[in-house]
Amino acid sequence: MKTVRRMLYRDIGSSVLFVAIAFLALSYFIDFVDELQKLNRPGYTLLRAVLSASIELPGNLYELMPIAVLIGTIYALSRLAQSSEFTILRTGGLSPGRALRLLTVLALLFSAFTFALGEYVVPFTEKRMELMRADFAGGRKLGSTGAWLKERRMTEHGERSFSVNVSGIDGKGNLKGIRIFEFDAQGRHLSRIRASYGVVGTDRSWALSDAEVTTWPQPGAETGEVEHRIEPSLRWPSTLSAGVVSAAVLPVNTMSAADLWRYSRHLSHQEQAVQRYQLRFWKKALYPLACIVLTALALPFAYLHARGGGISLKVFGGIMLGISFVLLNNVAGHIGMLRGWTPWLVAAAPSLLFLLMSLTAFAWLVRYR
Repeated sequence: MKTVRRMLYRDIGSSVLFVAIAFLALSYFIDFVDELQKLNRPGYTLLRAVLSASIELPGNLYELMPIAVLIGTIYALSRLAQSSEFTILRTGGLSPGRALRLLTVLALLFSAFTFALGEYVVPFTEKRMELMRADFAGGRKLGSTGAWLKERRMTEHGERSFSVNVSGIDGKGNLKGIRIFEFDAQGRHLSRIRASYGVVGTDRSWALSDAEVTTWPQPGAETGEVEHRIEPSLRWPSTLSAGVVSAAVLPVNTMSAADLWRYSRHLSHQEQAVQRYQLRFWKKALYPLACIVLTALALPFAYLHARGGGISLKVFGGIMLGISFVLLNNVAGHIGMLRGWTPWLVAAAPSLLFLLMSLTAFAWLVRYR
């Protein structure tokens, strides 16, 4: 059985690698051509275009990995079926259950690789890409209203709530155009801080530069004058971590599953809309399992007899199945957002549906073919 395992893993692994490289080459070419259109901008060089297209490769591989697994596995199993090698393996004792177990172990390896890629490599490269673009453009503006964060905490004066607005970031990830509004438990506006730049420290305190602090008198104060002062540098204590702030000011594709989970909990504690990030978290967490589902979907192709050819037709069918899986996954996410469905169920439904289809087709082929 070790020989059978080695042969299957070698054939499927090499086929998946070949398909992944082909897809990556195509995606790199498309990204590179898209970057070439920016060469007419001042300071944008060919080297920057090559680097920008190259840094997107991990993200492209992460998105394409389940489809590469599906097509590569279908090709390898179809080739074995066409040459009657898979029939010989079945005659030699490779039962359907054992074949399913062998492919499940291989699919778990693909899933682990996809998880590591999406959890550690892709967030890093996507952040670098966003910062590179911000550096070239002289900063990244966060829409017309900026990014908003909320915070509630106990202070020496009682419970306070803070609304923080960030208008943009620079090429180093520093915050620009910061406004901090402080309110008491009754919703009265107590103070406002305006700062040109800010950096979130490891202790969660914010180091603000060129800060303008305006304080309104509290109820019962001896004086009713508004206090206004300028601070070249100001330390603002906060419970907002650097990860939460990055999640608010950077695109959602720069976040790992752990970052999405922490940011979702933060939004939930602050009573803000959280469904978008919960759905994104579950899709990110369950996406590597798509390799298992699509590997199971490829197994029935080994039980289709095709001595006279038909590999190209099966590969085409695999491409169509992969496209339909991606399409269903995206459509389910949008519909789930509109309908307010349970996030984990929306994220898991496409995989469960395709897994049911694959096991049903596998059982029917084994029983009747």
